[in-house]
Amino acid sequence: MANNTISLRSLLEKEKLNGINFLDWFRNLRIVLKQERKQYVIEEAVPNDPGINSLRASKDKFEKHMDDMLDVRCLVLATITLELQKLHEYVVSYEMIQNLKKIFEGKARQ
Repeated sequence: MANNTISLRSLLEKEKLNGINFLDWFRNLRIVLKQERKQYVIEEAVPNDPGINSLRASKDKFEKHMDDMLDVRCLVLATITLELQKLHEYVVSYEMIQNLKKIFEGKARQ
């Protein structure tokens, strides 16, 4: 991210996801990812590797998705509790968010 761009990551640094704050945390995560143009990573499953004989554009798109996914995965892991980190440390971003939604969305609405 360029140095002259305002970073909204401080929204996520205020309070880690602990379960009772899921809706607020998820809203802030979407705001940050939208600003960084990486929100698609939590909304789309990991694409299939286009393979060696694919067009350069397909390879570039895949590589960008993988790079963005790593950034988002690290951001999410850094903003959740240690217990949740242990459960999700080897999970890709999309699946991590889907699992966190299953765990907390129902509880957060109660």
